[in-house]
Amino acid sequence: MRTHLYLVLPLNAFFAHAQWDASRYLVFNTAASGLSSSLPIGNGRVAAAVYGTATERITLNENSVWSGPWQDRGNANSQGALSSIRQKLINGDLSSAGQQTLDTMAGNPTSPRQYQPTVDMAIDFGHNGTLGNYTRVLDTLQGTAITSYTLGGVDYTREYVASYPAGVLAFRMTASQSRKLNVKVSLNRTKAVASNTASSSDGVHAITLKSNGGIEFAAEARVVSDGGSISVDGQAISVQGATAVDIFFDAETAYRYPGSIAREAALKEKLDNAVKVGYPAVKSAAVKDAQGILSRVHLNLGSSGSAGRQPVPKRLSNFKKNATADSELVTLYFNYGRHLLLASSRDTGNRSLPANLQGMWNDNYDPPWQSKYTININTEMNYWHALTTNLDETHKPLFDLIDIARTRGNAMAKKMYGCNQGFVLHHNTDLWGDAAPVDKGTPYTVWPMGGAWLSQHAMEHYRFTQDKDFLRTRAWPVLKEAAEFYYCYLFMYNGSYVTGPSLSPENTFVVPSNMRTAGKTEGVDIAPSIDNQLLWELFNNIIDAAAVLGINGTEVSKAKDYLSKIKAPQVGSKGQILEWRNEYQEAEAPHRHFSHLFGLFPGSQMTPIKSEKLAAASKVSLDNRIRAGSGSTGWSRVWAMNLYARLLDGASVWSNGITFLQTYPLDNLWNSGENRWFQIDGNFGFTAAIAEMLLQSHEVVHILPALPKTALPSGSVEGLVARGGFVVDVEWRGGEMARAMVTARSGGELRIVVEGGIAFMVDGEVYDGPIQTTVGKRYTITKAS
Repeated sequence: MRTHLYLVLPLNAFFAHAQWDASRYLVFNTAASGLSSSLPIGNGRVAAAVYGTATERITLNENSVWSGPWQDRGNANSQGALSSIRQKLINGDLSSAGQQTLDTMAGNPTSPRQYQPTVDMAIDFGHNGTLGNYTRVLDTLQGTAITSYTLGGVDYTREYVASYPAGVLAFRMTASQSRKLNVKVSLNRTKAVASNTASSSDGVHAITLKSNGGIEFAAEARVVSDGGSISVDGQAISVQGATAVDIFFDAETAYRYPGSIAREAALKEKLDNAVKVGYPAVKSAAVKDAQGILSRVHLNLGSSGSAGRQPVPKRLSNFKKNATADSELVTLYFNYGRHLLLASSRDTGNRSLPANLQGMWNDNYDPPWQSKYTININTEMNYWHALTTNLDETHKPLFDLIDIARTRGNAMAKKMYGCNQGFVLHHNTDLWGDAAPVDKGTPYTVWPMGGAWLSQHAMEHYRFTQDKDFLRTRAWPVLKEAAEFYYCYLFMYNGSYVTGPSLSPENTFVVPSNMRTAGKTEGVDIAPSIDNQLLWELFNNIIDAAAVLGINGTEVSKAKDYLSKIKAPQVGSKGQILEWRNEYQEAEAPHRHFSHLFGLFPGSQMTPIKSEKLAAASKVSLDNRIRAGSGSTGWSRVWAMNLYARLLDGASVWSNGITFLQTYPLDNLWNSGENRWFQIDGNFGFTAAIAEMLLQSHEVVHILPALPKTALPSGSVEGLVARGGFVVDVEWRGGEMARAMVTARSGGELRIVVEGGIAFMVDGEVYDGPIQTTVGKRYTITKAS
């Protein structure tokens, strides 16, 4: 068992003795050139992207600063057109059905609100010369960042902390010689600034910026000086001749505080408290909090030696030439994903929000894909590793948003589909829980399955935590209301309950010769495979949850009835899983989505343990799509990694992971998508895939299910979590398990498989079946002698 010390060293001692752990620190020897090379920190509500430039720039975000208030975009023509569209789909008039779908069901306007920047902070040091001994570092274990350099014989250090306990960001600037530190601090925003003032009164030195944009907010920086003089300089605070300067920052918005008095009171209270206790105390509590959570898991994939002691851009460049030389880059990326999720998704009490497409870090008023919540893969991917890598508290903001969306989705179900019970979500939402279809195209607009996919996270949270109170009060209402919508919405077609109009997210097919209009590319159809797989998952989750909660009656019998009439995944003429109701010709063979493989991952219907036949067909589909050129964005490539892990194909997990690291990370290791735009989902999906490679837990706790034995002959991991509430530590040598420890958090039955089925012992006895575990007890697993 490792012991964790929360040490706060003097910064000059820290840098003098720093041996940067290649699996823990992102190290740079130059300042950031833009957001994609900045250092991201956050406390789950307020975030900073630190540039480390001579005149420091820090992009600051509060996660509820979006472009506007709630808007009802639902199309009033939808309900009246539904039966006509369905009849056209049944008759094979796909093109006409697709056009009518867009004409009568697309949202108006077509897009929900988009995520916005909050403010930029500038800190002018008057440092115009060459900065020597420059180092910029992000600590993925403590969630802190540091910049250090020498100028004119003086060592300057800047430290950046995001405090969850204090609810603020805190920055400290120091100089190695007394009275050598001069700073000028200002806040800036290019749009919707109601006021931007600096003030100095009663010992409080502050810059306050208020915005009257789509969501009003107030942002404030408090400046505290150790020595020197402090004064107002226009819209800035200037400090001259100090040894240290501390800055505390917060922003509060109308999303959580509709009235300005309450909003500004919350801002004042947090900043007053932070200034009162002082920077060392704020930092100490922040580090203890972050490290206490992030240290639950420790991954060791071997040492990179000198290759790992290079700056991040050099490591990435070298990795493209020789991936085998820097195994710790994989470990660092795994750890970075956990840091980013903790930084961007915490229970902040009043209407907490989940990580969006860019986590929380955004400097663009028109960000790619609006930096919203895309719920046909991306938002869900953000949370794939939350439970397996022991970060279950990061999951709560997702359920807060789902609860808001349930209310919006119920109104949308009535308006669009005539369904009075339950809720519907389409393929995107925003902080208001927007439930209407988004954009206007047949491959993506009308997909009424977002609620079903999100509901899976509610049941999975229970399976990993065994928290029955959560299951009863948070998960069951989500599952029940999601199912109630589908009981109303689904219709019978060829003996099965089906969806329609619907689609396979963002993909298209060629209309066959026996349908209209032959040869045209379309997206809308009846019963795409992913819809059936999501419904299978949902109705099974209803049945499982009801069994735990002791619920009987129509809620269970109805789920069983509908489950029995959901069409099973179909295997095509080439041995592949069919993506649509018919074996259509794919319009884009290398498409980036693997929607028809949902039942393999993150679902459970097509896993090898559930169905060898469907797993084999899934592999055909996956191999074909990858060979054709899929995995063309970072998130797509890491989805492939997770799919191969579920297929127990460790070599393919690893090879796709290498391709990902050689292709998609930006300079600061953020994942990129099209046009090298930052999308955080790939960071999180990569972390999930490494965990899935080492531990799986559908029906059994499977230890080392997909270990790439040649690439990783030795290593260890501590603290991964399996369904059933089991914490698993594993060590392997020579490509085989050496020892594992399983700790039962909740008791209950423990079923174990090792490496696909080798013989093993538990506490010295040959394993021959399930174990009834005791809460808190650790079980030692070794190979059979």
